[in-house]
Amino acid sequence: MSANVSPRGKQPTQTYDSAFLKACRREPVPHTPVWFMRQAGRSLPEYRKVREGIAMLDSCMRPDLVAEITLQPVRRHNVDAAIYFSDIVVPLKAIGIDLDIKPGIGPVVEEPFRTRADLARLRDLTPEDVSYVTEAYGLLTAELGSTPLIGFAGAPFTLASYLVEGGPSRTYENAKAMMYGDPELWADLLDRLADITAAFLTVQIEAGASAVQLFDSWAGALAPADYRRSVLPASAKVLDTVSGYGVPRIHFGVGTGELLGLMGEAGADVVGVDWRVPLDEAARRVGPGKALQGNLDPTVLFAGTEAVEAKTREVLAAAEGLEGHIFNLGHGVMPNTDADALTRLVDHVHTATAR
Repeated sequence: MSANVSPRGKQPTQTYDSAFLKACRREPVPHTPVWFMRQAGRSLPEYRKVREGIAMLDSCMRPDLVAEITLQPVRRHNVDAAIYFSDIVVPLKAIGIDLDIKPGIGPVVEEPFRTRADLARLRDLTPEDVSYVTEAYGLLTAELGSTPLIGFAGAPFTLASYLVEGGPSRTYENAKAMMYGDPELWADLLDRLADITAAFLTVQIEAGASAVQLFDSWAGALAPADYRRSVLPASAKVLDTVSGYGVPRIHFGVGTGELLGLMGEAGADVVGVDWRVPLDEAARRVGPGKALQGNLDPTVLFAGTEAVEAKTREVLAAAEGLEGHIFNLGHGVMPNTDADALTRLVDHVHTATAR
């Protein structure tokens, strides 16, 4: 099924011929499309101004604020796609999990998941739980017109890791202990999270998302055999559940160079690549039939225009001949990034790749 031609969703058809969606479909493009993970966020002074005094999760539940923050980088940078402003723990908060996003720390779960009894805390997500998402999408699609809007969700493994660890971790010792020590509980936890994540993406697609990205931020902590056995089935379930809508599905993780083929196998149309693997090598690992997204090192943006353009040329050279390429960073925009450097980068990619 072609992107944005859906029997069930309400995707705006005017985005169908955008450079971004053409690249997702591996079709010829007028220029390499560009967007940035975390483009709507702390690097923008206008973002800091509108968020002042408002807690992160509260900001994700205010449609007017979500719309404004999502639109800010489109206005400023001339990127080829917007990404819905949210956080990966929003659907968990929406179903009643006691968690908060602590400044300088990240998501913190009041009572970490450790036993089978904890599964009862994960009820189904309904559209009514996230009505503010549908409202925000209505505001955004009306404003964006022909600019695609990317839906957003965290993958089951990363969500499970937050729930089991109780917050960010460098070792994932509790999550991996459950995965190795009680594989049945682990599988049931990820399966339940897959249903919640798929429901969250479905709400976004039916509200007007032109594409969706599944973020598996922590998947790089896994060996390929563990990923295939203990994680891939849940991610595949999410991506398969939304496949009937015909919107491109992007799958991204950090430090996942050894998992790129498996992440594509999970059902992605586009595989996101961090900066550790050149795109030509990533294409070999992923195999044919997938577009790639990436993969400039975010720290390069601190090095000055000449260095940024030189490294950008390296990325574009590695992407030459790919079936489809969406230019992005290899991870999110860092908070202290000069916003003007991003604007210049978009212009440079558009100019250098104009066809």
